[in-house]
Amino acid sequence: MLDSNPFDLSQDVAIVTGASSGLGWHFAKTLVAAGARVALVARRHERLEELVGELPAGSATAIAANIAERSTIVDLVATVTRELSAPTLLINNAGIADDQAALDLTEADWHGVLDTNLTGAWELAQLCATAWVAEKRPGNIINIASILGLRVAGRSLPYAVSKAGLIQMTKALSLEWARYQIRVNAIAPGYIETDLNRDFFASDAGAALIKRIPQRRLGAPADLDGALLLLASQASSYMTGSVITVDGGHLNSSL
Repeated sequence: MLDSNPFDLSQDVAIVTGASSGLGWHFAKTLVAAGARVALVARRHERLEELVGELPAGSATAIAANIAERSTIVDLVATVTRELSAPTLLINNAGIADDQAALDLTEADWHGVLDTNLTGAWELAQLCATAWVAEKRPGNIINIASILGLRVAGRSLPYAVSKAGLIQMTKALSLEWARYQIRVNAIAPGYIETDLNRDFFASDAGAALIKRIPQRRLGAPADLDGALLLLASQASSYMTGSVITVDGGHLNSSL
């Protein structure tokens, strides 16, 4: 039976990667509003400290780490536990893209995207799960994938491959870790407007892309709140290995 408020996160401590801007920062605010305490994780510590100051006192902490470098995340779970409490929720949101043509990509370009988007997400998931299993506590992981993990677009090779891998990782880990009461799900956003892409979508090329979205509009970060709060909360206690697409119908129109 669900609690009277199944979306209440007041007992949760979340780790949100890529939290210094864009979707990561929005996710952090959404989780705090639902009652969670949140560890904001990104490379820019000064920026994170500024953002923590915008949240209610005691609801968040800033932790500088580069998800692509395991050496900077090995103590992350212990740091979050010391500063907030033992984490119960991981939002693997950190990600980068490279829009070069496939013929122009270097090995360094390839690994730069894969190391952050996929390998870093895997390593942090393993670190959290190791702690949860050792302490016999349940856990919850939400991987932020993309519809480009389910379809392709031009000049997006390493990004699309990393997000496809993240989706398969979600399904594989959910199968292995269900016995430990660890849930692993994913959200696959479509085109969401942020500060990083706003200029592009104001261009002719961006406007043409928007016309291919069945709803004829970009998503806003708030359009992901329903999926995030569903997967983060006990409202989805019987869900694991699921991938929720939030894209204005774009994926279906491309099949």
